[in-house]
Amino acid sequence: MPLRSVIAGTGSALPKRRVTNDELAQTVDTSDQWIVERTGIRARHIAGDGETTATLAHAAALKALEQAGASVAEVDLIVLATATPDQTFPSSATKVQAMLGIDDCIAFDVHAVCTGFLYALTVADSMLRSGSARSALVIGAETFSRILDWEDRGTCVLFGDGAGALLLRAEDGERGILATRLHADGRHNDMLYVDGGPSTTGTVGKLRMKGREVFRHAVINLADVLAEVLEAAGYAPADVDWVVPHQANARILDATSRKLGLPAEKVVVTVDQHANTSAASVPLALDTAVRDGRIKRGDLIVLEAMGGGFTWGAAALKY
Repeated sequence: MPLRSVIAGTGSALPKRRVTNDELAQTVDTSDQWIVERTGIRARHIAGDGETTATLAHAAALKALEQAGASVAEVDLIVLATATPDQTFPSSATKVQAMLGIDDCIAFDVHAVCTGFLYALTVADSMLRSGSARSALVIGAETFSRILDWEDRGTCVLFGDGAGALLLRAEDGERGILATRLHADGRHNDMLYVDGGPSTTGTVGKLRMKGREVFRHAVINLADVLAEVLEAAGYAPADVDWVVPHQANARILDATSRKLGLPAEKVVVTVDQHANTSAASVPLALDTAVRDGRIKRGDLIVLEAMGGGFTWGAAALKY
């Protein structure tokens, strides 16, 4: 049997503060109806004092380890996907490593914005199958609330904070990651970006987005990459038990599933409660569906995401 990266455990973490649309409307020129009709979002979690990308990532990692029945001694690789690290350097992955009490392992961040978790998963999968590591924590964690312009109602209502994590083990068998596909097209930088950075402005900057253009590209790219990864894995859309998509916008999720002919009941949706948590959204949604019993061992799962860059990607796996 081939050596594959098998999900041994999942975990997630959210900041303590939950902010509903009605609460947001007290400080932002918006309303619950306006947000729900355009995005499907009803609430999001916002990081408070002492809550950072690394602390949320650490909490999610602990839950993944607990579900897997694993100790930190087993971990020899940490790949953390984030666009909002605690510091410019060192990587937030090394901060998580230290919080876990691991003296030495491979640890680094991956930055592909909302597609970051798919990039991190692909890198970890390659390293496990090549023998560079035997057990990996793959984490998506973000505190996007700290790069939002709270006076821009078109963007600030869309995002939230959180983290999701997987523990992967290299095992022989039929279960595990079957195929991944990644893409990027840097020509679309000005459609979704942050207007700052150490090398340009010396400031962190704020998120900027052209929503209609992003929506159009997202539906096309996500449908294409889902079809591509299923073909690579040797399956058809009808074989899929669950799609776990990036939770950007309920309308994007609906349009993508219709384009592929996938029934809505096979799509895991958490955007209503978490909003867009960027690199955290796919593992957060996956953990939610695993823990509530929807996703079961042996199910064929497809993960997909698209983010600034543009970047986009998908993974097919047997859970």
